[in-house]
Amino acid sequence: MHLGIPSPDLAWSGFSLGPLTIHTYALCLLTGIAAAIWLTSRRLTARGGPPGVVEDIALWAVPFGIVGARIYHVLTHWSDYVGPGKNLVEVLYVWEGGIAILGSLIGGTVGAAIACRRAGVRLWSFADALAPAMLLAQAIGRLGNWFNHELYGAPTTLPWGLEIPPDNGAFPPDLPPDTLFHPLFLYEMLWNLLGIAVILWLERRFALRWGRAFGVYLVWYGAARVWLEMLRIDPTSVTPLGLPANVWGALAAVAAGVTLIVVQGRRHPEPETSVVVPGGPADQPQDEGADGEGGDEPAVTIEASDAAPPPASLPTGGAPAAAPTVDPGADAERTEPADDRT
Repeated sequence: MHLGIPSPDLAWSGFSLGPLTIHTYALCLLTGIAAAIWLTSRRLTARGGPPGVVEDIALWAVPFGIVGARIYHVLTHWSDYVGPGKNLVEVLYVWEGGIAILGSLIGGTVGAAIACRRAGVRLWSFADALAPAMLLAQAIGRLGNWFNHELYGAPTTLPWGLEIPPDNGAFPPDLPPDTLFHPLFLYEMLWNLLGIAVILWLERRFALRWGRAFGVYLVWYGAARVWLEMLRIDPTSVTPLGLPANVWGALAAVAAGVTLIVVQGRRHPEPETSVVVPGGPADQPQDEGADGEGGDEPAVTIEASDAAPPPASLPTGGAPAAAPTVDPGADAERTEPADDRT
């Protein structure tokens, strides 16, 4: 008997709800997205961002990210969709699987840039708030790979090796049925959770702003994907230089992160003072109506006759002015009680 991480029964990979099939992988992705929105919103609002703006940005970033993830997957698995006996229409069958996180970064960035411009929020400020939240979303999403019996690596004898059913289409035919494999999904989950702590610590230590926290995310995540891709037994298409396409994509993410940290550190050595663009929509005052609450007009108007009189002037010599003499009888009638009058 050998130790190992069992794979869940395929019955757990999805369930039917009337005519619909709900995939556990999709639920993991949606949970990760919701967690990322929650954490990003807390971080951006604490830095002066308008409440609710992260949800508005997500409405652009998430769809763009899904499209980018699908395009990247198709381009790096071109032979699966183009060639004899292939149906190019299957490129659109996202529900059958096949999305790439590296592609979602590209598409999501485009969508976030559009949304931030519309909302009047600095893109790099949003990206910094998003950095640890991205790792949280990816860690949760990787659970879906476990339910689908995917994202595992080369055979291993380590006690935490992953059990894969021999009838899995990706199971190497020349290996014994009790072979264990590196659980790449678990390695990435743990790496991402550790990355959250690293980014939060670096932010306190160096006050990362102007996109540098997002740069650390790119370096951290890209570095992990380099060695994880080298362990995969189902790599993406191999480039002329002999490396899987995803390795080059991960190296590009590392290079982009380093460039972002260095360039933004030189351009903005001073701390960030505002996450909103001056003069942008988020910088405009909100008029909530004519009832005086939140509007531009003051709730109470003080007339000149009601204002307190100005203080008496001091004489030239600097001595206090003499108090005016009051005749006790001058206003006697006005000081009598009202019910004593006839």
